[in-house]
Amino acid sequence: MYYKGLNVPQDYFKAVEYYKKAADQGVAEAQYNLGIMYDKGQGVPQDYFKAVEYYEKAADQGNVNAQSNLGVMYDNGHGVPQNDAKAFEYYKKAADQGNAKAQLNLGVMYDNGQGVPQNKAKAIEYYKKAADQGNAKAQSNLGIMYYKGQGVPQDYFKAVEYYKKAADQGNAQAQLNLGVMYENGQGLPQDYFKAVEYYKKAADQGYAQAQFSLGNMYYKGQGIPQNQSQAKAYYKQACLNKSQKGCDLYKMLNQE
Repeated sequence: MYYKGLNVPQDYFKAVEYYKKAADQGVAEAQYNLGIMYDKGQGVPQDYFKAVEYYEKAADQGNVNAQSNLGVMYDNGHGVPQNDAKAFEYYKKAADQGNAKAQLNLGVMYDNGQGVPQNKAKAIEYYKKAADQGNAKAQSNLGIMYYKGQGVPQDYFKAVEYYKKAADQGNAQAQLNLGVMYENGQGLPQDYFKAVEYYKKAADQGYAQAQFSLGNMYYKGQGIPQNQSQAKAYYKQACLNKSQKGCDLYKMLNQE
């Protein structure tokens, strides 16, 4: 209640106090929640080592969210030495209990051959499990697999389907990729106006490639009135977000 501010003022310090009491009595959910607070530095100084300690206590009792988060800690080397095998172990435990984030992360490991032999078919399997639960990143990744024909036959229609699901949840990568498909007429009729719409959504989230693509649309006058100053503004944004192509075109327009 204190953590979320339900019927009481939100108070992380009080939340820590009560979670600690329950955690010391072996309550797995309290151990998991205390792990989150140490992980994020809420009500206590951020301490990855303490976060791991409490995640482990909860994970050992089968707490699925703690298992998933412990996988992340091993994956990133936070509070423990980086260890792909341990990350995989905890992701697998959580994924087998239906945890969508763990299923996504397990899919990524199979996709990249991280800690396991690369296996695109297994990546698809876990991405689908997470995507079916509404995980936007998994939906986006699944769209990429269908777009490229990795682990599945290439299918632009399926790619559009999954990009759309992820884009509607605000996933910037999916918004960019959907914009590309509208621009090129892949899996749907070519539509520069829709391409601009999705590029703008991703660009507004600071996605450099989308800012660059939106700059192109303004420069060419595709789906939007031609506007060189707007093109230059988006190329500049892309450049500031480390897009070399954005930097190059921004410099070119400045010299005209």
